[in-house]
Order: sequence, then structure tokens, then C-alpha cells
Amino acid sequence: MDVLITGGNGFVGHHLIQALIDRGDRVRVLALPQENVDWLEERGITTHRGDICRPATLTAAMQGAEAVVHLAAMMHVWRPLSDYRRVNVTGTENVCNAALAAGVDRFVHMSSSSVYGMASSGPVDESFPLSPFPDPYPVTKAEADRVLQRKIADDGLPGVIIRPDQIFGPGDRLHFGAAADRIRAGKGIVVGRGDNRIPLVYVTDVVEALVLGLHHDRAAGQVFNITNDMPMTQEEFMRAIAQAIGARPPHRHVPYRPLYAAASAVERVALWTHTSHRPPVTRLGVAFIGTDIRFSIDKARRDLGYSPHVGLHEGVRIAASWYQRQGHAPSTPGPDRPAERVAQGG
Repeated sequence: MDVLITGGNGFVGHHLIQALIDRGDRVRVLALPQENVDWLEERGITTHRGDICRPATLTAAMQGAEAVVHLAAMMHVWRPLSDYRRVNVTGTENVCNAALAAGVDRFVHMSSSSVYGMASSGPVDESFPLSPFPDPYPVTKAEADRVLQRKIADDGLPGVIIRPDQIFGPGDRLHFGAAADRIRAGKGIVVGRGDNRIPLVYVTDVVEALVLGLHHDRAAGQVFNITNDMPMTQEEFMRAIAQAIGARPPHRHVPYRPLYAAASAVERVALWTHTSHRPPVTRLGVAFIGTDIRFSIDKARRDLGYSPHVGLHEGVRIAASWYQRQGHAPSTPGPDRPAERVAQGG
């Protein structure tokens, strides 16, 4: 299969490309004009320069492709909702339209479990309504999710929606690397009691789900939650990172509500000062790390044969080994430092 990957120059894309090549699929990547794609060119992977916000730049990249995996998105940058919407919603619609015009056989979209929000009393399955946390990233990922569902229903797009939990693994400077940095510096904290389960999934398990979405006969037109259903608590996760990197585990507990209120105040200051830097603490970050929420993968197990293969403790050990070898993040975009529009997911 000839597969176009948007956002293939990022964390998840790096792992997905290798998995597809190992399967014998042909891969091409859509990358922003300013992205460093040396590692792709060294591997002989065709790179098309373009921007999902500019439909005319998608035609050449899409020509002859049999399938698309849409990873590109804006995340973890301090931008207005309108900027996020332009990339994550309009950009996604542009890619859908280009895929429809090219007549692709399969379109796999990486959404996010954040589209469900943070409040649930039990495992969330795919039938739950989308009720995203009021932050530009989950709000626009939910809107993009609805775009896909509409394109599938109304236009016949052979689409598959994958909703992974927070993805981590080698190459993840954004989440795992940042958490390890804090713990190594003695600045890690535990939000609340620390006994809440946090939604995590190892990167190669997400890649397996994306590949199943591309190739499985029963995937088209469907939505699938993807996670590890043997979760870790927040405190277990922090302790596992600390042990793996040889640091002291966080021992300071900060109550959830005061920290959430502080994050709200910090966000307001950031808005008033028109800063372009993401605040060091946000409501979404506090809610993610301090809330107990679980997602069901029964449908993915039943219909795709999906099963997480990497336990979270093992995943932490592997990611920590990469982190210790990696040291400081490189200064240019690439598999370890994606450009701002290249989604890592989750």
C-alpha cells in the first residue's frame, strides 16, 4: 500500500513510518516547508512540502496515494482558539477533501481521548458523547472528529478514527521528557493523593492501532479508543520514572483544587500579557494528571484484534533509557522535536 502520512516528521510519525516500511508498505510524508526532514531523506522516504491549511499544496502529495494517515495537528503551543481551529479543524477538512478527490482507499485520522472530557464514573467507550475540556486542543480535536464523522457519513470517505490516550515512548520530549526533566531536577509534584489512574499508552501500541486502521477490513467507517487497559496511578507513574532515571521520586503533594485555581489564574495572566509562551501550569495539565478516568478498548479488541503489547512499567523503562541517552532536546525539528503542527497525539 502507498501511504501518505501528514505530520509524519513527528514523534508518532517516526515510529509509524518504520512499522509501515517493515510491513513492505511504501511511505510518503507531507512536511511543512520549514521542517528539517534530513532523517527522512536519509532513509529514502519521499517528502512533499506543503501545509494542510493550504489546500493547493496537498494535490501533489496525495496523487497516487492509496491511503492517508492524518497525524498533523497543532498542540502544546499557546495560541488562540482560532489558530488551533484553522489547523486542527479546517486543515483536517482540507486533507479529507484532497483524499476524496484522489480516491484513496483508506483514511486513518488520529484523534484523541481528550475529546471525551475529564468527567466520567466508569470506562468510557466510543458511544460516549464528545464533551471536550475547554482548552483549544481538545475542543478542536473534537471538532475535527466530527468533521471526519460527517465526511464518512455524507461523502463516503473510507475513514477510520483512532482516539488514543496520552502517548509516550522514545522520542517524546513533550510529555515524558518534560516529566523526567522535572523529576530529575527535584521539581516533580504529586497532584492530590496520587492514587488516580492516568490514561497512558505506549507509542508502538498506538502504531499497531493505526496500522490495523489502514489494513483491517472491519475498520472503515469506525471509531476506536486505544489505550492500555492496565493503567498506572499517577504516583506509580512518577515513581517508575524516578526509579528508571535514578532520581528521587516526588514526595510533595499539592491539592488538586488550589492547583487548578492557580493554573486558571496563570492562564488569565498569560492572556492579558499576550505572551506566546505556554504557561508552566495549565488547567488542562492539572486535570489530566490529577483526574481519574478510564477508557474502554473492548471494541478495538473485538473488531480489530487490537491488544496492547507493552506494559506501562516496561514502557517507562524503555522511554527512560532513551531519555538518558538523549540528553538535551535537539535544536531543530525532527523525530525528537516535532514542529508545532505535528501532532504527537493523546
